[in-house]
Amino acid sequence: MRKFNVNVNGKSYAVEVEEVGGGVSVAPVAKAVAPAPVAAAPAPAASVGSGKPVKSPMPGLVKKLCFANGATVKNGDTVVILEAMKMDTPVVAPCDGVVNYSASEGNNVDTGAVLCTIA
Repeated sequence: MRKFNVNVNGKSYAVEVEEVGGGVSVAPVAKAVAPAPVAAAPAPAASVGSGKPVKSPMPGLVKKLCFANGATVKNGDTVVILEAMKMDTPVVAPCDGVVNYSASEGNNVDTGAVLCTIA
């Protein structure tokens, strides 16, 4: 039996794997063990401010902030590019207004994290 720590979507799991001979597989190969607590480095909590929050639709990496803080955006403009599973996903402004980012490029964010507000 060999033990490994596996990270899946930012969560760490301790896994035991049994090596089986070349011919026939017997029993389950991997057995999940209760997750070991791991202190993940969350994105820094920034002041969200007033306005309509723009939330992350999925966990991922903030690859690009498309405007400068304080820039005027229109409904449908791409305000953030998220990267998840080697794919870029645009996050668009839900309304017209001034963008105030609460995330930074390079941050890892969870689903529902506020990326910016538009007021």
